Amino acid sequence: MPFTLDPEIGAVLGKLFGENPPAKPPVSPSIGRPPIQQLILSQVGDIETRRSNNDAFFGLLNSQRPAVSDVDCQDFYTKASDGHELLCRWFTKKGAKLSGSPAVCYAHGGGMISLRIEYYDSTIKRYVKATGVPFLVIEYRLAPEFKAPIQVTDTYAGLQYLVSHANELGVDPKRIAVMGDSGGGAIAASLAHYIKRNNGPPVSKQILIYPMLDDRTITTPKNLAPFASWDGNDNKTAWTAVLGEDRVGGKDIQPTEAAARMTVEDARGLPPAYIDVGELDLFRDETLEYARKLGQAGVSCELHLFPSVPHGYDAFAPEAEVSKRTFEERFRAIRSL
Repeated sequence: MPFTLDPEIGAVLGKLFGENPPAKPPVSPSIGRPPIQQLILSQVGDIETRRSNNDAFFGLLNSQRPAVSDVDCQDFYTKASDGHELLCRWFTKKGAKLSGSPAVCYAHGGGMISLRIEYYDSTIKRYVKATGVPFLVIEYRLAPEFKAPIQVTDTYAGLQYLVSHANELGVDPKRIAVMGDSGGGAIAASLAHYIKRNNGPPVSKQILIYPMLDDRTITTPKNLAPFASWDGNDNKTAWTAVLGEDRVGGKDIQPTEAAARMTVEDARGLPPAYIDVGELDLFRDETLEYARKLGQAGVSCELHLFPSVPHGYDAFAPEAEVSKRTFEERFRAIRSL
């Protein structure tokens, strides 16, 4: 029996894009015209259009979400390894007096080529409101202007800030997780490897949300193509931007750059993992394989494969029943820190 799209997810896509939802988001919402008419298709290698599409799409989604008023935000800056000033945004539940609290160091999505912290404010506030666990989100530098491993080392600098300021922030440095979605999931997974290789501050869990793990995933399976909100062309574009045209897909890529390159030996000693991915996601198979290798290495891994949903389903349909179930599983994983 062929794959089918979750009816609630399909209904939301229909409202956003019209009767035949496209694989790509609109450039901007329009008044009196279906958003699909504002669509700009992106060719392989077209970074700027993807950035414009993602900025506008996430801006549209955020404009439709109710404000979260009981979470505070505070901005800090820390230096990256090359001296660059990195923005770190600290999210805490309003009125919370933290002492020995767990915390999450978060890398946002966007394929490592697009988006900024501001587009994730409402998402992060939802996690903090539901769990009471504070989050530090890192404004890492994007590819192709900055190649790997900058995205990982920038996030590592944010993690170091969180650990070194744990006492004043009310955080237990032994109860910190790394977390990210999509391209941010790529960073979080590679960061776990980077910490292991460099004897960095240990983290208690890696929380990977439909993570982008493998630079060799450059084609879209035919049975996923009708549902692909991020397809092989997008992935080829992003990974080429991150690794460089001369390296992407090559034999010398390390798991600190693309985590799917890990061997079972590489996986030994990594922190336990929580991972979720949709059945209709381009990243499904590489995620399942990553979880398999973690298990072979003796690393505890909680894996959720949600049926009939594509990449990013929880972002554009957060109130769908499958999205609510997904968030509850993530909340539980965060509370367990």
